[in-house]
Amino acid sequence: MSETVEITHHTDGNGGEYRAIVPGSEYFGRMTWRKAGDARLVDHTIVPPEIGGRGIAAQLVEALIADAREQGFRIIPQCSYVAAAFRRHPEWADLLA
Repeated sequence: MSETVEITHHTDGNGGEYRAIVPGSEYFGRMTWRKAGDARLVDHTIVPPEIGGRGIAAQLVEALIADAREQGFRIIPQCSYVAAAFRRHPEWADLLA
């Protein structure tokens, strides 16, 4: 089941994270990344069990993919969830660094 969440972006110059804000919950999902040359190395996707099972991690990855297409960066999927998402979506292969 997929729930609509608000995806926000936070950067610190060397990396950052995407956050999935769930309406009515104090919990949020996050996916962290750091710069690796012209690419983004995605190292963690974390969704607390209290908000799990709603497609939140997938929405975080979709936001990353949309930004990569729009901003022209490539992705190094160090995080196992993101790596699995790339295997499920061969149409994203052009975004792999």
